[in-house]
Amino acid sequence: MEGLLFVPLIIFLAIVAPLWIIFHYMTRWRTSKTLSGEDEKMLQELWQSAARMEERIRTLERILDTEAKGWREQE
Repeated sequence: MEGLLFVPLIIFLAIVAPLWIIFHYMTRWRTSKTLSGEDEKMLQELWQSAARMEERIRTLERILDTEAKGWREQE
């Protein structure tokens, strides 16, 4: 009688459970491939911040070019 209870358990653990886990994580992987609204907003803010920093660097380089000539060769 006890042997009959173990057969379905073994079948479940050997076949059903691994497939269930694989399909579960495949579904999660597919949904995580897209950006969420919050991720898109953060990416847009980072893009804007990078553009502002790039403009500041250009401004600083122009100031250094006029006030400290040869600063680029002093490395």
